[in-house]
Amino acid sequence: THFDARGRARMVDVSVKPDTVRVAVARGTVVMQPQTLALIAAGRAAKGDVLGVARLAGIMAAKETARLIPLAHPLPLAAVEVDFRLQPPARVEIQATVRTTAKTGVEMEALTAVSVAALTIYDMCKAVDRGMVIENIRLVYKTGGKSGEFRREGEEEWA
Repeated sequence: THFDARGRARMVDVSVKPDTVRVAVARGTVVMQPQTLALIAAGRAAKGDVLGVARLAGIMAAKETARLIPLAHPLPLAAVEVDFRLQPPARVEIQATVRTTAKTGVEMEALTAVSVAALTIYDMCKAVDRGMVIENIRLVYKTGGKSGEFRREGEEEWA
């Protein structure tokens, strides 16, 4: 539906769709050296509060999704939450939850928030660990709209 009759890219017309409550949850992981995770956990990274800055970056990125993804609709976001779980010995898990009441979903906003939070962790720690890997960015849950609910099998609830 992102192409017109001639095969040209277009933004989908959602004007006739009803506004519904939309929620999307995305996750991803940054894998690093154990020493890097220890620096983050202790708050001793040279650039400062890694997770605090990454949280803000993720929130800001969700709000800018329509500027980054060419055919994404600008949406009035009601809430954006970015959370982290430190998983010793060498992983930071990221989760973003985005909510709105709109005509289209917020999956791209949640995925963008996770992606930019992960990139921010990399940026803030690259001086001590250039080998970090960002991996497994995925949608784990979405609800709202005509397609209803999606829940990725095997994903546990975060407390």
